[in-house]
Amino acid sequence: MSHGEMGPVRGRPMVVRVPVEPVEAAVEADAADAAARVGDLAVRGPLFGVAVQHAGDGQRWQVVVPVMEGCPQRARDNLNSLLWFRARDDAQDRAERRALLAAVARLETERVDDLVVGESRYRIVRAEEYACTGPDGMELPRPTDPEPPHPDWSLDGRDPEIDDGLLLDPDAPVTPTQAAEQLALRDLHYTGDRFPGSVLADSLHALDTHPDILLMPATFTVVQQSENGWKPVTCLHASVHAARRSLDFTLRWSWPRMRGLIPFEAIREIDPQTLTTPDAADNPELAPYMEAAARLRNGRVNRLEFQGTAYQIARTRRLLRWGPDGPEGPRPSDTNSQAPERMHPPMDEDGNILPEDDFDEDFEDFGDFEGEFEGSAGGGITDGVARGVKGEDEGTLSER
Repeated sequence: MSHGEMGPVRGRPMVVRVPVEPVEAAVEADAADAAARVGDLAVRGPLFGVAVQHAGDGQRWQVVVPVMEGCPQRARDNLNSLLWFRARDDAQDRAERRALLAAVARLETERVDDLVVGESRYRIVRAEEYACTGPDGMELPRPTDPEPPHPDWSLDGRDPEIDDGLLLDPDAPVTPTQAAEQLALRDLHYTGDRFPGSVLADSLHALDTHPDILLMPATFTVVQQSENGWKPVTCLHASVHAARRSLDFTLRWSWPRMRGLIPFEAIREIDPQTLTTPDAADNPELAPYMEAAARLRNGRVNRLEFQGTAYQIARTRRLLRWGPDGPEGPRPSDTNSQAPERMHPPMDEDGNILPEDDFDEDFEDFGDFEGEFEGSAGGGITDGVARGVKGEDEGTLSER
């Protein structure tokens, strides 16, 4: 698959600003160096979240549910919860609460992607998750990606949230490297015989309905090398250290319990280090977990070998298509893992929670780690497994 030629210029113009402040200039130089090393892009598939546009916001939208869900319905369920709690805790009067609860009622039974509540417009937004690759695999964190001066490895440590307060502004100035990346990705769409016709048609149609690209902040995840590429081990994180902490937690807590080395009922502070003596003679099965976690904590480690498998912190990206009416929503060919359902107990217009004997509030872990990043340096722009589209095997993103 080749790059192809860029199609005619369409969409809104970009305002390009050259950074002059020292920190911004260093970040821009870092991005230029990274672009020179890129040999390919690997795409995992769509992610979904929720954005809101208030009266007077113009073209801008603000993310209120992080764009990290693997299917549109999970984003709708998050919006359901957001509006329900707003009705319970923040509504100023009965009229506002009625409007919020009416929106909740729709989300319980309909696949609603655009919803007006009072003077606010909520939308399920769709982004494509991808990563740059080179001769050594997926892109690692860049030197200018923020790092804490004193890393916190405690179980109670708090990490930054993805898309926290993120404002989506299509008219915001961009740097030269951001402009180049947006132009390079503008004509990307799915191709390949393994995708159903509906997926291909929707992808091509989006180039006309949402011709512009908005790049979202970088995210970080732990991936492990597999026969076909790189497979995600953890969910997305907003910072490099948060991704490292998730791998540390996996080594010290999750895997020892999942593999029967530590009882699940053990208190959460129990880990391989607390159960292993310095010479590890009494518990040799736990020693490798302790040693790997110790290596991970020894500086800013982005690659780790453990039990014959390579793990690394990958720098992942998300692109969001933009049209005259704002950010792109779910496509008809995007899949939903479940149907709409009631998420919370009924509430009256005074904010009172009503009893309902047959209501079963089921809190389920919706972790979505399926799908691999695939792609080889020097090949086409993108060769990868697309998650969340109606196709079972790998396909390709191409340029029109």
